[in-house]
Amino acid sequence: MKGRVGLIVNPIAGMGGRVGLKGTDGDAYLKALSLGSKPVAPSRAREFLRSLPRGVEVVAPNGIMGEEEAAEEGLRPAVIRCASEGKLTSAEDTRRCASMMMSQVDLIVFVGGDGTARDVISAVGCRVPILGVPSGVKMYSGVFAETPAAAAEALRKFLSGEAELVRAEVLDIDEEAFRRGELMVRLYGYAMVPRAPEVVLEGKDSSRHDLEELKSIAKYVVENMEPGTLYLLGPGTSVAAIAEELGVPKTLLGVDAVYDGKVVGLDLNEAQILGLLRTYHKAKVVLSPLGGQGFLLGRGNQQLSPQVIRAVGVNNIIIVATKDKISRLKVLRVDTGDEELNRQLRGYRRVIVGYGEEAVIRVE
Repeated sequence: MKGRVGLIVNPIAGMGGRVGLKGTDGDAYLKALSLGSKPVAPSRAREFLRSLPRGVEVVAPNGIMGEEEAAEEGLRPAVIRCASEGKLTSAEDTRRCASMMMSQVDLIVFVGGDGTARDVISAVGCRVPILGVPSGVKMYSGVFAETPAAAAEALRKFLSGEAELVRAEVLDIDEEAFRRGELMVRLYGYAMVPRAPEVVLEGKDSSRHDLEELKSIAKYVVENMEPGTLYLLGPGTSVAAIAEELGVPKTLLGVDAVYDGKVVGLDLNEAQILGLLRTYHKAKVVLSPLGGQGFLLGRGNQQLSPQVIRAVGVNNIIIVATKDKISRLKVLRVDTGDEELNRQLRGYRRVIVGYGEEAVIRVE
């Protein structure tokens, strides 16, 4: 297959996820490093490149923004010298690289999150199509493929003429407000993206929740909580209603832990959760899918890592959602970064949608 794809890797994207920082903007990157967080984006980039159709030429920035990842996969990219030397790059590097490569490629693939998407479209607008390989903490924009391998498949369909281009929203949030538990989403622009089943074109759905329905779901969950069990409460307003029913505080956009009706941890990172799981040997996770996109794991809750989910058990996940949210979703999605775990999570799952009411929906 012939074609040229530009590859831009944001090397620090996603580092704040497992350590509970909810992003890497500003000084959060340095804090993530101090907490022992490791880069996520390079491995996601390599996964994308391993699935790349044969014959497609890669154009990449020098160094850690694409050249090194391509070389590690045995590729010889056409290198554009647009990135800062060393191990620390900036948004300006992303904008400069996107601007320099857009006239040379059929499509730009970036590896990062919403912030990276913003930087790319600020440079190229709708003049060249883009596609995101999900690697950030927050990915509310409608420009991301489901997984790195899915991005490669969407690229194949685009280059072969099987996928037309459509306009998709690029959204981002205020990270500082996000860390305070406030979700402030802003539309930054639009991008041209391949319309393919592998691409999640819907941005995050911020529609209002039915409060009475949430209360009935919360009441049912609380009444059926098992004594002697640690409950990890995931992010979101649906799960926050459960904490309210219990009469305990909740970090709206974080992961909290409750044991026998009492809080034993707030806004936990991966290491803290694993520590609790060594103390409390029976545990369950309560999650609600991301509205509009349907992601259950891998978007905004990376603290619930593959190691955490395996320790809890794939059959100890409680899913809650309003009927309205479920009616808007064809499937639920998982992208844990661990393909074996993704396979274990696939299949049909029960979702609590009311007091004593459940729906069955497929996870893929």
